[in-house]
Amino acid sequence: MSQVFKDHFSEVSKAYREFRPEYPEELFQWLAEVAPARERALDCGCGTGQATVALARCFDEVTGVDPSAKQIEAAIADEKVRYLVAPAEQTGVPQGSQDLIIAAQALHWFDLDAFYAEVRRVARPQAVFAAITYGLFTLTPELDRVLGRLYGDMLGSYWPPERRHVDAGYRTLAFPFEEIAVPEIAMTVRWSFEQVIGYLSTWSAVKEYKAKTGEDPVALVGAELEEAWGDRQESRQVAWPLKIRAGRVK
Repeated sequence: MSQVFKDHFSEVSKAYREFRPEYPEELFQWLAEVAPARERALDCGCGTGQATVALARCFDEVTGVDPSAKQIEAAIADEKVRYLVAPAEQTGVPQGSQDLIIAAQALHWFDLDAFYAEVRRVARPQAVFAAITYGLFTLTPELDRVLGRLYGDMLGSYWPPERRHVDAGYRTLAFPFEEIAVPEIAMTVRWSFEQVIGYLSTWSAVKEYKAKTGEDPVALVGAELEEAWGDRQESRQVAWPLKIRAGRVK
């Protein structure tokens, strides 16, 4: 069954590029090690290219595709990367050309039957497909309590239904490939209070809450977050455990 493109992020493309965290280098090094070669990689649902440009440090040629023209317009430039405005289910890249195909924080938006058929079409023999996702981040116990209330109690009904697959680490989605063991990898950054607030503004549920209620849910908990943060001059370590499903395409 075809799936209509749900554009949750074009309106926040600039903020998405500025405030979304960068994936750790060890993730891409590992992906390059398990791929059959390091010639070509494809990033599906690439957004503004955080994962795409990271792949370019390990592969000779990288293609990033996203159905949102605004996301592609805001994408990070790299001489080894080309971007295409295209859905993951019809990437437009040549058949049998890719050593690695990834979907980073995007698989839950795809028409899986059509997408997996596309993965098989573009994959070279023994190519690897990897789906990467991350849910709620952690800071300190005090901040985590406020963030948990924002994420679940306030925004729970405003998340798209597909969000449940993120929370489940994609274990609720079909995965018709020969799965391979993956290492434990965490994505960590050191952020200021303002950067954390900026990141929260990129959540699709925040946009939906604003549209439905006319209020900014981040602002509603802003004072609590600031009190729990303490000294605004100090940065904090932010951590997202990555959930990865990887398999060999045969």
